[in-house]
Amino acid sequence: MSSVRALALGALMIVGVAGVSAAQSTATPRSRSDSSYRRGPHAGQMRGRMGPGGGEFGRDLNLTDAQKAQVKAIHQKYQPQNEALRTQAKPFMDAARAARQKGDTAAARSNMLKARQVMQGGQSTHTQEMADIRGILTPDQRAKFDARQKTMSERRAKGANKGWDKKGSTVPKSKS
Repeated sequence: MSSVRALALGALMIVGVAGVSAAQSTATPRSRSDSSYRRGPHAGQMRGRMGPGGGEFGRDLNLTDAQKAQVKAIHQKYQPQNEALRTQAKPFMDAARAARQKGDTAAARSNMLKARQVMQGGQSTHTQEMADIRGILTPDQRAKFDARQKTMSERRAKGANKGWDKKGSTVPKSKS
């Protein structure tokens, strides 16, 4: 009987400590209405992307309502071209996924390269879209925007060179 009481008391103490620590937390919990909340296998990968109406984009640049409306209009203007590129790249992405699941890394890499080439064909559209958005920003907002674009460009360059040689195979790490 005393072991049951000890277990019950231990469980109550754990619940109590958890409740107190949650109450003292300074961070606000994420809700489903938060624009960066995602579910599914790709959860968290969309963080930082610009969604309809500005999303994260408007939050760190402190856009006015008029600017948010303009950003939304710019996104809608370029949406057909972006959707067409995704549609063109989808067969290659699907083939790469299927090849990867079968263990055929050569075919997966080949299809990923083809998909990447299709998407890079729309780089001028993306560049124009970013230029249009940059045009509606104030000088302070432009400075933040440019800093973010530079950071993202550096991340992409670093990610593209991370552990891969020119042929697409992994570079063996040196033993230390």
